[in-house]
Amino acid sequence: MKRWVGLAALLAACVGTDAASAQSLRVGMVAGFSGPAAGIVQESADGARLYFDAINAQGGIKGQGIELLTQDDKYDPATAAAAAKALASQGVLTLMLSRGTGPTEAMLPVLKDNKLPLVAPATGAISLREPLQPWVYHLRASYQREAERAVKHLASIGVKRITIVQVNDPFGNDAGKGAIKGLDDVKLRAQSHLRFDRNKPELAPTMQAIAKAGIEAIVLIGPAYAVVEGVNALRAAGSTAHVATLSNNASSDFVKQLGDNARGVIVTQLLPYERSTANPLVREALGLAKAAGRSELTPAQLEGFAAAKLVVEALKRVGGKDIGREGFAKALDGARIDLGGLQVHYSEKDHGGLEFTDVSIVGPDGKFWR
Repeated sequence: MKRWVGLAALLAACVGTDAASAQSLRVGMVAGFSGPAAGIVQESADGARLYFDAINAQGGIKGQGIELLTQDDKYDPATAAAAAKALASQGVLTLMLSRGTGPTEAMLPVLKDNKLPLVAPATGAISLREPLQPWVYHLRASYQREAERAVKHLASIGVKRITIVQVNDPFGNDAGKGAIKGLDDVKLRAQSHLRFDRNKPELAPTMQAIAKAGIEAIVLIGPAYAVVEGVNALRAAGSTAHVATLSNNASSDFVKQLGDNARGVIVTQLLPYERSTANPLVREALGLAKAAGRSELTPAQLEGFAAAKLVVEALKRVGGKDIGREGFAKALDGARIDLGGLQVHYSEKDHGGLEFTDVSIVGPDGKFWR
């Protein structure tokens, strides 16, 4: 995907005495710009740049422009830790939008050693929330809450025979617990709870068995490539069962990979509908996107936009002229921040962020409908 050339960035470049000419406030992003999550990572980075460009065009923060420095961790934990160290040495004030449980967990020692905050990691892992990680500030809801929401949606449309198919790793185990809780809450039990290997999903036999069993719906928890393989195998086996997956697959790239089998797939979402101009955050993001030559947003772009707005609001609240890492973290602790119809509250004992969850369905146009 090509990076946006924001109108705001072009305006900033044309003004000789603006924030772009001052010393920049460096923000880092370590995520899988290549590898299995590349599409959604690039989308979230695009959304962040959209907001940072707009702030820079207005003069930046206290006369300083915001510079987003990115490092590709290839969705690998060891690489993520090394990349976080590299950005820490380059003077970033905070990291943002890491993707994946393993890579984010690998960064925790780096955050502690460098007193470096991480804002809005794109993971809902409970291991990053309990116990509290003092340098991690979440934006999105947990994987467990997402999976619970997916199950309750299926039950609300009359589905009773539900199977859980999850990747056999910490992410899958975590989200799987949420699916089980959702089933318990609606007085249902999983018809089966199956696991697959992340590196070799080999889901065709599993989906054939599910089709023969007459299962009405599958909660399919895993990375995009595995979910695509599973959906295609299910349809090839002749099943018309509902498929629900989580927001880690809420990208246009995921829909493209599914092709003709995308229509009807249910995907949980963690922010308001990206086409709903009734929401102030979405309305603001869409306005800036259109000014930059884009007519729409994806869910991942909106998450990146919201994360960037959270970073900017924290930067504005840092006391004094000089902005540092500890001051940035202190500005978040105890803060109540309105991102535009979404209230984020942090305290020294709670960095949980939002609890918002929703469901979408891929429509015939390949867009996420709600």
